[in-house]
Amino acid sequence: MSTEARRPAPPVRPPHDPPPSAAPRSPQRGETEQATGSKTPPPPAATARFPDTSPAVGARQTAQETTVRLRPVPPGPARRPAPEPPRWGPPAAGTSTSAAPAASSAPAFGPLAPAPTPAPTPAPVRPRGRLGAALACGLLGTGLLAAGVTAGITGGADGGADAFTEARELWRTTPVDELFPPSVKGRDLGPGGADRTWKRVAVAPDGDCSDAFDPALHRTLAAVGCERLLRATYTDATRSHLITVGLLFTEGDADQMRALRTKVAKGRLDRSADRLPRPYAAEGTLAEGFGDEQRASWALDVLTEAPVVVYAVSGWADGREVAEPVPAPDALQGAVDSAPAQAGLGHDAGRLTGLFARDLRSTVAPPRETPS
Repeated sequence: MSTEARRPAPPVRPPHDPPPSAAPRSPQRGETEQATGSKTPPPPAATARFPDTSPAVGARQTAQETTVRLRPVPPGPARRPAPEPPRWGPPAAGTSTSAAPAASSAPAFGPLAPAPTPAPTPAPVRPRGRLGAALACGLLGTGLLAAGVTAGITGGADGGADAFTEARELWRTTPVDELFPPSVKGRDLGPGGADRTWKRVAVAPDGDCSDAFDPALHRTLAAVGCERLLRATYTDATRSHLITVGLLFTEGDADQMRALRTKVAKGRLDRSADRLPRPYAAEGTLAEGFGDEQRASWALDVLTEAPVVVYAVSGWADGREVAEPVPAPDALQGAVDSAPAQAGLGHDAGRLTGLFARDLRSTVAPPRETPS
């Protein structure tokens, strides 16, 4: 009997078993390096479709490891973990702190996921440059503020001198209805806080001061001279009181006006009974009988913002005589209880003097700097 006849017949295999050449086996030493260089590695689908049924556990683990190592690696440079940024300062250009954890958590085997595009890192700003810019802006603002304040102070001083000089011509340039309005309203300016309204009766032609004051007051005011005198007479709403308001435009400068104001205040010359202004009695009007004997109260205010002395003198419209006139400041303070004071004649003279002086000050006084 020949040797070929003695060989047993090959075993019958199931119809779905892969051919012997496709059965997985353990690679021999040196085969891994050769397989790595092969361009056509076994497809992983064959392993998944035909699982390894060999009872050897070690062989199955080795086959899986070999299969993973033989997976194709996508072309491209290998990713490296981003270097850790420095502890102080901005990160280096081209690096991203958020990419480091992703690189460290990548699996040791298997295909690498494409590297995410790092977010653009803004250019670092040097603190020194930012501080320098802030300081420059601050210095610029301080300089502008200082320049503005200096200009305001200088302009205020010059503007005050100019306004004082221009105020000397108000009697020429201002309409009479602005200097002496036809109607003047005083809210809460009457006795007991009552409202007052005064109506203009007559306006005197502008003139000199030759017969406008008592001799003692005339001598007091002579220190500043008399450029022009303007007067108008008013009556109250009941037509029972008469009040002459005067605007004396002087020839004095600012220093002389301040000196006169100080002299009047210290000597209480505005309350001296021998220093009264005289009323304007216009013929053919309600005020034609308003003379020196009818003077009941008076007030005087020397301005320093303009070369003007404002005054007022009041009395009854029925022509009654008053033996002792009452200074308006005393009547306003309630220091006297005479008939003129109780009738409100002190309020007439004092309030109208204050209103006209306030209007002149607001017209000629320069604007002042206010803190911000």
